[in-house]
Amino acid sequence: MTEVRGVVATGKGKPVEVTTIIVPDPGPGEAVVRVQACGVCHTDLHYREGGINDEFPFLLGHEAAGVVESVGAGVVDLEPGDFVVLNWRAVCGVCRACRRGRPQYCFDTHNAAQPMTLLDGTALSPALGIGAFAEKTLVHAGQCTKVDPAARPAVAGLLGCGVMAGIGAAVNTGGAGPGDSVAVIGCGGVGDGAIAGASFAGARRIIAVDKDPAKLAWAEEFGATHTVNAAEVDTVAAVRELTDGFGADLVIDAVGVPATYEQAFYARDLAGTVVLVGVPTPEMKLELPLLEVFGRGGALKSSWYGDCLPSRDFPMLVEMYLQGRLPLEKFVTEEISLDQVESAFTKMHDGEVLRSVVVF
Repeated sequence: MTEVRGVVATGKGKPVEVTTIIVPDPGPGEAVVRVQACGVCHTDLHYREGGINDEFPFLLGHEAAGVVESVGAGVVDLEPGDFVVLNWRAVCGVCRACRRGRPQYCFDTHNAAQPMTLLDGTALSPALGIGAFAEKTLVHAGQCTKVDPAARPAVAGLLGCGVMAGIGAAVNTGGAGPGDSVAVIGCGGVGDGAIAGASFAGARRIIAVDKDPAKLAWAEEFGATHTVNAAEVDTVAAVRELTDGFGADLVIDAVGVPATYEQAFYARDLAGTVVLVGVPTPEMKLELPLLEVFGRGGALKSSWYGDCLPSRDFPMLVEMYLQGRLPLEKFVTEEISLDQVESAFTKMHDGEVLRSVVVF
């Protein structure tokens, strides 16, 4: 076992603490990864605020890249020295989704069996089964996806959650393709990921919607062809005006509140698609006229992790980044230390950054 520093949330709404944690040696099917970089994702803030569950204390961090340090018994496709992006969809291969050839929907993903702990033996709940705001972390070997080591860890690690969720919402879930019109509501890290995905998929018109002019400017860097300031104009009317009065072929809600979902529903063309990738809270309710749901046709979808398959998507997207076709580096607003995670949460909440990335 190893003692390392990690960021722990001890209670609902309390500031996080940097403290010493114990990382066990890897058991069967497990791996210890020396973390090189980990992005500060909104999901980590949800954990700190008790919005996921109440299984405190949490070891936060999950959007990470690093180098495999050691592996346990039975691990055959991973070895020390491999550069990996961590993922929270380690497919099981045997559940009903996997057996039907749909591993991207795996219903029984793997996590490490052993807990990481505080010095007094208190078991930690790792965020999304990863816990990467730490110098080292213990994961299931299937949570390690090998990618080209030429990629900078601070950039590659972003595929571990938010950026992949956005890209996948556009490409995998929404099926964006050449000639399509795509509107994205909410231009944070996930929304800009969706814009980047729609751009490299060949969408003809990409409309970024947000209330923050700075975020709209960021969206243009990822491929938005038009911007809509939702604080100044009606979102639905503006999207329709930019799509010859019809609405967009694909509308992605990267906010996840009833008001933005309703905007997405009415801003799409007949037979168009709505994709929800923003995460709502448990108390939120939605009311839509059922006749409109029927009469407008198309599809209403939710996108969980961008319907990605890490073993397929991560290496491909890293290669696109290295070829200059995917501007992943533009997501990194700042590089910080472990001790700055709490202040990074404030910056993220206030919309000052796309991603703060902890670099070790």
